[in-house]
Amino acid sequence: MKKLTLLIVTILLISSLALIGCGKQSSTASGKQKEASVKVTYPLTINPEIPSNQKILSTGPNGETATPAATLQLSEEDVKKIKEGKFKAAISMHYAGNDFSTAIINGVKDTFEKMGIKVVAVTDAQFKPEKQISDIETIMAKKPDVIVALPVDPVATAPAFKKAAEAGVKLVFMDNVPKGFKAGKDYVSVVSSDNYGNGIFAGEIMGDELKGKGKIGVIFHDVNFFVNNQRKEAFEKTIKEKYPNIKIVAHGGIITPNDAEKVASGMLTKHKDLDGIFAIWDVPAEGTLAAARTAGKNDLVITTVDLGTNVALQIASGGNVKGLGAQLPYENGAAQALVAGYSLLGKQLDPYYVVPSMKVTKENVLKVWKMAYRQDAPEVIQKAAK
Repeated sequence: MKKLTLLIVTILLISSLALIGCGKQSSTASGKQKEASVKVTYPLTINPEIPSNQKILSTGPNGETATPAATLQLSEEDVKKIKEGKFKAAISMHYAGNDFSTAIINGVKDTFEKMGIKVVAVTDAQFKPEKQISDIETIMAKKPDVIVALPVDPVATAPAFKKAAEAGVKLVFMDNVPKGFKAGKDYVSVVSSDNYGNGIFAGEIMGDELKGKGKIGVIFHDVNFFVNNQRKEAFEKTIKEKYPNIKIVAHGGIITPNDAEKVASGMLTKHKDLDGIFAIWDVPAEGTLAAARTAGKNDLVITTVDLGTNVALQIASGGNVKGLGAQLPYENGAAQALVAGYSLLGKQLDPYYVVPSMKVTKENVLKVWKMAYRQDAPEVIQKAAK
């Protein structure tokens, strides 16, 4: 009996060890599978399908000449060195509640992952300077080596970013730069889209849709945001020079995108014969669309910048939003991460990098969506485009 009991115990023990071994093997295989899922093609750069020879019309926050973001490339040896540093990074967004911001964050995070850089925080300032200042303090407690950020207000947030720079954090900015900051000294570089080109695209679509004549309004961002200023300037110049019989009869400023519906409603009440409105980006364009529906202006032409889901659906289905100038936000995020990688390696950087923009109409909305987000458009947009 004792021998039988001993035999049973021995069998159970061997079985347990075998199971433990299988568990370890499974865990190791899972780890290898996860590691293998992060595929890196060298040189590490933005999407090579993005046009590299497209003329860029934007200049930097201090008038800098743009350098194409496609020139940013990291070799396998570069990435290996970055991984050895075990660096940490954080992302401080001005606003994270739209498709544009989501895609930028994805582009930054995915590219950092390929470089072995751990993202320790992603914050959303909700267009409030005081919130972003608080966010930066929270981020600094996590001791990042890099902060990728879009400053909400270049004046109000400057002291907080200055403190981070003085602590040795490498700052990479998107679209906007704190007042008084110098590239190469206070921050690494800034990455943006060709926002002047985006304004031109929106102006051309408006002019063509109205067949060169009519009355329009402009909803602009009433904040010192240099890329949005460029969009407005380019749109108005395009209308004035290419479509002299289209008159801009109304201007309305917004602080946050939630203000747009009220501003657009005011325009449509005061100017009942308004033929079109340019809204500074896609979320204010949605507010403009809501105001047009309330006013019964079913023929109002709306153009904007940024290819969000709702405006893409409008374009695809032949709605009021007829077209726009699109940034390629995922590639913007990838470029920002690459700039960070350059800075961690001590590699030479230019002060201003730009990802090209695309003109979007019903004919190419699905193609540009895939370029902008590195994935097919949602099924509802695909169906509407047929």
